Amino acid sequence: MAKERGGADDPARTLELLWREPGHGGPRRGPKQGLTVDGVVEAAVELADSGGLDALTMRSVAQRLGVTPMTLYTYVPGKAELLDLMLDAAYLRMPRTEHPAAPWRTRVEGVARENRDLYGRHHWVATLPTTRPPLGPGLMAKYEHELAAFDGLGLDDVEMDAALTFLLGFVHSVARADLDTQAAARDSALSDAQWWAANAPLLARVFDPARFPLAARVGSAAGAAHQGVYSPEHAFDFGLQRVLDGLAHLVASRSRSRA
Repeated sequence: MAKERGGADDPARTLELLWREPGHGGPRRGPKQGLTVDGVVEAAVELADSGGLDALTMRSVAQRLGVTPMTLYTYVPGKAELLDLMLDAAYLRMPRTEHPAAPWRTRVEGVARENRDLYGRHHWVATLPTTRPPLGPGLMAKYEHELAAFDGLGLDDVEMDAALTFLLGFVHSVARADLDTQAAARDSALSDAQWWAANAPLLARVFDPARFPLAARVGSAAGAAHQGVYSPEHAFDFGLQRVLDGLAHLVASRSRSRA
């Protein structure tokens, strides 16, 4: 999937599509009059939301829109460009909470939760590479909004960018772990609780608590607390507070330097 998104043959064409004027839909030819780039992107997002990126092909999008694949290519050059358009559209539509007077931890936590909600609405977003994101209006609006959560804290520009990257990297890692957990349950047709119950007799025969006392004690406590081997909610809430604590140390150090 990374190759598909990174393989656009004409970056200039992709930028033109990303920054098209609102309502500009590209060519209006083909068997279905009135088809637009926005309509193509919307159909692709719906397919990805319901079936994941494995369900997304130019042919499947064309079928959803009632056109031939060749007609679709007159609007979007290929799947790599389509993925860029989809991701930027998801960024553009993200709900953004404006709370400039709130404490900085509240603002930064809001950014984290907005991104987690994005992954919840569009699971496929977490599977796309982010090293070369689409430089469209959605990304720029997202970046501008999220940087504002760090503005005025005494960080320099490079530190603001790094702090945001650190925060978003944490949210992304939790989202990917959540997807892996869901995939394991789906592939095995067993929930975590069912999987552990099925494997408990074997584990009891081979595992020696006296040999691994910490693993036995801590693993049992965590499993009982989470009702399973892993809790996405706990991982997110616990990890987010630790990220905020680390950023608080940075902010405090900059305050001392100014003083």
